[in-house]
Amino acid sequence: MTERKKALVTGGATGIGRSAVLALAGAGYDIAINYGSSKAAAEAVAKEAQGLGAKTLLVQCDVSNDAAVRQMMATIDASFGHLDALVNNAGTTATWKVKDLESLDMDEWDRTFAVNVRGTFQVSRAAVPLLKKGANPSIVNTASIVGLRPGPQPLPYAASKAAVVNLTKTLAWNLGPDIRVNAVAPGWMEGDWMERMLGEKYESLMTARAKATPLKRCVTADDVAEVMLNLIQSNRFVTGEIVVIDGGFTSST
Repeated sequence: MTERKKALVTGGATGIGRSAVLALAGAGYDIAINYGSSKAAAEAVAKEAQGLGAKTLLVQCDVSNDAAVRQMMATIDASFGHLDALVNNAGTTATWKVKDLESLDMDEWDRTFAVNVRGTFQVSRAAVPLLKKGANPSIVNTASIVGLRPGPQPLPYAASKAAVVNLTKTLAWNLGPDIRVNAVAPGWMEGDWMERMLGEKYESLMTARAKATPLKRCVTADDVAEVMLNLIQSNRFVTGEIVVIDGGFTSST
């Protein structure tokens, strides 16, 4: 019997992380599911993944805390022994009033960068020894279209995702040829995240965006997970790339 591959998904309890966990589980991976505070949601997705045949490991950890990240990796090592894939999806954002720079709380700015950028680096760095013991190891980071094409999103979030884009390319250079590193850059995505960002205008703005998109809908978390899985399992000569997932919106405007 062929041993199942092993993966770690940070921010794996909800949204893109949840879809990534289930996609990997369905593809034959056992999954370490990292979460920050969403314990109930993490337990729920673990149960779903188990239903797909996966062994799961729940690991609570603030990815901005390097000591906690190192401990998380030790726990994964003890249980799995290696990793074949890492999905850096843990992320956060800040609040602000559009075009009002004074409305930004700089503590929120620091927190956003600590999780989105420093966290991505720290988890990647700590995972390297386990990934090097895996088969054709791959890292996929969650960037965003706003890291490539800024809009009304909070400045620290957009800037942090631009940093993730650069970090992805720099890590690919540093970790090759052993480990491939790519990122996905979703466009406007259906679900809770955009509901919080757009508030009462969610339905109208998402409908307008879908109409302006060549594929006539907005991206879903499952769309993103599908691309992540392809980058992990296929595309063996692709590294340092940022895959935009927006149904063609940015290419047509």
